[in-house]
Amino acid sequence: MKKFMEEHRKKFGDFEVIEFVDEQAVESLRKHTACDVPLTLNWTWEYGSEVAELRRLYEKGKVNQWNAETELDWDTPVTKDEWVLNPEGSMLAQACALMGKDEATQKAAAFDELAYLMSQLLHGEQAALQLCGQLTNLCDKMDQKWYAASQVVDEARHIEVISKFLQRKMGTIYPVGGTLKFLLDELLEAEGVQKKTLGMQCLFEGTAVGIMDLMRSESRNALFSHMMEKVEQDESRHAAFGVLTMRRVVQEASENEMHEMEDWAFQVLEALNANQQLDMLAHLGPKYDIDGEAMTRMFTGMAEFADINSRAFMHTVVPNLKRLGLITERTESGWRKVGMMVDERAGKPAAGLPEVS
Repeated sequence: MKKFMEEHRKKFGDFEVIEFVDEQAVESLRKHTACDVPLTLNWTWEYGSEVAELRRLYEKGKVNQWNAETELDWDTPVTKDEWVLNPEGSMLAQACALMGKDEATQKAAAFDELAYLMSQLLHGEQAALQLCGQLTNLCDKMDQKWYAASQVVDEARHIEVISKFLQRKMGTIYPVGGTLKFLLDELLEAEGVQKKTLGMQCLFEGTAVGIMDLMRSESRNALFSHMMEKVEQDESRHAAFGVLTMRRVVQEASENEMHEMEDWAFQVLEALNANQQLDMLAHLGPKYDIDGEAMTRMFTGMAEFADINSRAFMHTVVPNLKRLGLITERTESGWRKVGMMVDERAGKPAAGLPEVS
């Protein structure tokens, strides 16, 4: 199976990572701001509802709109002097603790790590905004067009709230990492509604829900908790739109088409997983005397690696892909090998989305 970014891959023990060691290569990706995206625009003359479950999702979205400027308490302090997230939730803070650095340095490292991760989410939200604009043209059902249009509004609000949080409370917005930029371009430039819906709505939105839920569960700051709660609520609807749309696609797909979608879904998330925060470690590691390669080798070599690493994937995206038939015996071993999939714990099933009749 083809792997993305082959030229940037190398082995850390048994684990294959993606690492951009040439900053010029990353800058070249960042400067690629004009994407060539040929689109088919589909008119439809049916203005009634053809897909009842999508219309219900659209109605749900209408009553759950919120104002990023007025609904959050922006006077809440967010500083490097306090733990914004629990120290256990920060890779850099844990590394600093192991190195014997004082608590103030651990807090500063955790603050910088959170700013970097939130910056990457921000760049992903911009990609989602643009891709949903594409879907309003590509979709051939009015219910799909309505929902995609409503998601454009959601994504604009997410860009607003996260950028304000970074600028007002954290003081910086970090540039997009090389791995993420490559994959976002892959989604934006993908042909057809099928890949765009699978890529952004199912893969990236599903993964985002898992990441945001993990961060919210580790939050010690009221403003951050409230912001994550509101954004995650929207993202759950977006992932649901992807599942509801893709469920119709897979019902009509041939065996070859199913294999192609299954393989592409794995390729995209395997590449995201293969970076293992190396983009962040290259950017922030030197500031705290952290050797990013050594740290990644240690983490990926841990006996508990898969249990820890899989949390964001097992929350939503893996259960949804399994329900869609896009993780099967053909690819399941690959998901397990790279630590994105583990057995669901008894009594603690992965969240995913409920079946919608």
